[in-house]
Amino acid sequence: MGYFPSWTLKHSGIIAPDERLPAGETVAMGIQHVVAMFGSTVLAPILMGFDPNLCVLMSGLGTLIFFVITGGKIPSYLGSSFAFIGVVIAATGYVAGSGANANIGVAMGGIMMVGLVYALVGLIVMATGVHWIEKLMPPVVTGAVVAVIGLNLAPTAVRTVGTTTFDGWMAVITFLCVGGVAVYTRGFMQKLLILVGLIVSYFIYAILANVFGFGKPIDFSIIANADWFAVPTVHTPVFEIDAVMLILPVVIILVAENLGHVKAVTAMTGRNLDPYMGRAFLGDGVATMFSSFFGGTGVTTYGENIGVMAATRVYSTLIFPVAAVFAIILGFSPKFGAVIATIPQPVLGGTSIVVFGLIAVAGARVWVVNHVDFGNSRNLMVAAVTLILGGGDFALDLGFFTLGGIGTATFGAILLNAIMAMGEKEEDPTAGEPVDFGEEKESK
Repeated sequence: MGYFPSWTLKHSGIIAPDERLPAGETVAMGIQHVVAMFGSTVLAPILMGFDPNLCVLMSGLGTLIFFVITGGKIPSYLGSSFAFIGVVIAATGYVAGSGANANIGVAMGGIMMVGLVYALVGLIVMATGVHWIEKLMPPVVTGAVVAVIGLNLAPTAVRTVGTTTFDGWMAVITFLCVGGVAVYTRGFMQKLLILVGLIVSYFIYAILANVFGFGKPIDFSIIANADWFAVPTVHTPVFEIDAVMLILPVVIILVAENLGHVKAVTAMTGRNLDPYMGRAFLGDGVATMFSSFFGGTGVTTYGENIGVMAATRVYSTLIFPVAAVFAIILGFSPKFGAVIATIPQPVLGGTSIVVFGLIAVAGARVWVVNHVDFGNSRNLMVAAVTLILGGGDFALDLGFFTLGGIGTATFGAILLNAIMAMGEKEEDPTAGEPVDFGEEKESK
């Protein structure tokens, strides 16, 4: 087999990564994958003050980079990573709903360094294998770090809602709408619970504010005045050591979730993808560096698209460059960006409460899925200390830079786990198990 598969044509049944559907069906499946990634890829940059148009464009280009570096061996789409939200907000002081992030350059510099370290990890894994990562970051560590990302954001989510009584009630209506979609719908709509819930609450806000006069009316003129096609505005990265050290721990999250997703695809396809794990890390890291260089968010493999593959049993890697092309076309439409800009702040605030909470719960889910034993003293101490360090935003002044709460919690979890493991007589049975994030991706 060459660098790329030959993609044998197949018309029905399970479509393996090195097989393909007819051209028309491949295009249709590609569009479906764009729809699947759309909600999260747009929501993450909104919450960080990035340009959604540019981020969608970079998700498409990043997916193409990943496809080339992995040699078309791993079926994955790369979208905006939610793991960056907390650290970017902390590093830039951004408040969701307040327009463009004035300190976006500082965030870009930190994200670029994450991509660089991530790519280096990929090169090391290509040379040595992936087992050392599984040992260094067992489920108790990765679960705690994921949970901390969400808990650290709790005050920000509440502040994002707004100051008026109407703002507060709209936030409540928003997360009730999201919850209603999660509970009362089924199938594909249920997978898009955040996007559908946001759309429903958006229309409720428009009726209450624009028709009945509650709250600040939505200005729809910006949509009418926006062009259909234009080149997004790019920015220049700014490298500040404090911001870099605050954002850098996200590398651990990206490695853990990419590892889990590749393992999930391996289980679904019956193809051993472990030999390509290093390429997956390298591809994701290079794509993150490329995206952040122009002003996009960090990117990561998407569980939503893995869910689509599980539902359709179509794993052909050719679908993903097709999806990437559609995303690139969408990224060049300011009309799309104008629609996003009209989302009211309390609706974003209510959505933030749900999303940040889901990130925290996703950490606990890692523990449950991997059967982490909290009767084990090491696991108990690692999780307990990590959650309080991150949730309480415990910072350490190291002289030449300050390590923020998320960074303190992340590096503390790894070091504490390693130190306490030395004193154990028997190895923890969960210590070397990989992290499986399943089909959901709240921890992006």
